[in-house]
Amino acid sequence: MRAGPVAGTFRPRKVLGMETEHKSNKVVAVLDRVLMWVSLVGGGLGLGSLVVLSVFNVLIMRKALNNPIIGAEDVMVILLIVIVALSIALGARTGAHIEIEVLESSMSERFAKWSLVFVKALGVAILAIMAWQLWHAGGSAARFGETTQLLLIPYGPFYYLLALSIAVYVLVLILDIWQIVLFGKAPKLKVGGELE
Repeated sequence: MRAGPVAGTFRPRKVLGMETEHKSNKVVAVLDRVLMWVSLVGGGLGLGSLVVLSVFNVLIMRKALNNPIIGAEDVMVILLIVIVALSIALGARTGAHIEIEVLESSMSERFAKWSLVFVKALGVAILAIMAWQLWHAGGSAARFGETTQLLLIPYGPFYYLLALSIAVYVLVLILDIWQIVLFGKAPKLKVGGELE
């Protein structure tokens, strides 16, 4: 009979070409997979569309033909909102967001662990309020006539998209807290590379 892994140890897992360390944590592995697909496919399509539209509108239509596409800037702003919304939670999983760790080297390991838990819990509270307010703004955007300038694209659905994105970010932070409390660290997802 083969012996299983030692309790409390991390086992590497391959998720969409990336190594992740989770102690038999299927929730985090599924979240990583979903975040990668949504961010890479949705964000990639959004970024590709943004580049094509901006090059076509600015270089060809405006500079060469002196006839820019009316409302192209509105579409580009909306595409930027979509790209940012789709990448927020993945940025949290990969550690792309800024963390200032000036005092961590002078702290005890236990104090550093619990201060990190406290800061992430504070982030959960603030971001939960932000998601709620964005959802509320999405509901009232149509009532106040919040639209883009030329094409009158309503902002409501994009407030909802940002609210959902921030809510997923809250979930990522909660999972980080859970991993820090149980295992002492929350491994970051590295796209195309090793874990920290």
